[in-house]
Amino acid sequence: MNSLRNKVQLIGNLGNDPEIIILENGTKLAKFSIATNESYKNAKGEKVTDTQWHNIVAWGKLAEITEDFLSKGKEVIIEGKLMNRSYETNEGEKRYITEIKCNELLMLGK
Repeated sequence: MNSLRNKVQLIGNLGNDPEIIILENGTKLAKFSIATNESYKNAKGEKVTDTQWHNIVAWGKLAEITEDFLSKGKEVIIEGKLMNRSYETNEGEKRYITEIKCNELLMLGK
């Protein structure tokens, strides 16, 4: 059961082209967001689509694959774990972010 702890699986579409960052030691980092959609009917019987946005980070080889093959609109399956972190803006405000550290990536569609 340990493998089920903090595990996230999402199927969605990239909202933008991946941002690629190369660190001083040469390691690549890819940052991108994906949208997941859920549809349901409201009380009036109208179809409603709820879109949720998820921040994704991929390191090393997965970042290279992301750089080479992914672009805005592509459909992907992401498996990873939730990560929380905080940072301070230039104005001194503390911000919090939740993102998914990608462990596996599967490209769907064309």
